Amino acid sequence: FLKSKIKMKQLILLLVSLALVSCNSSSDKKTITTDLVNSPLTANSNAEKVLTPNIEMLETSYNFGEIQQGESVTHDFILKNTGDADLIISAAKGSCGCTVPEWPKNPIAKGEEAAIKVTFNSAGRSGKQNKTVTLVTNAIPNTRVITINGNVIFPQNK
Repeated sequence: FLKSKIKMKQLILLLVSLALVSCNSSSDKKTITTDLVNSPLTANSNAEKVLTPNIEMLETSYNFGEIQQGESVTHDFILKNTGDADLIISAAKGSCGCTVPEWPKNPIAKGEEAAIKVTFNSAGRSGKQNKTVTLVTNAIPNTRVITINGNVIFPQNK
């Protein structure tokens, strides 16, 4: 009985091995070439110059100081497109619902400036605050993070 069980295991192992080998036939193999990776932004010196936007910001952080709980603070972050192509901001996302960005939906032309308006609502918050807004753009790198921070003071009852 034990010998037949061992032979059965060997037979199953052989069948599984044959099945795996037959599934890996040479006709299913695909060759990967460097043609699949043909980016104009590579180090290839023969590539044409690609026109890209570039974000220049005077400030990437704003400290609103101390505010009373329940107050809102707004700050405009000014950016300039110093690149060679239109800058497109496809999204701007606050790190929480209390931090809301507004950004231009139209392309920002080469040499033009635009404002990212960030509003922080301190309702339900207290203490030190550090919130971020992540911009998603067509520049390289394609994300940019700006921060707003300060201290929310709990109002004293009189």
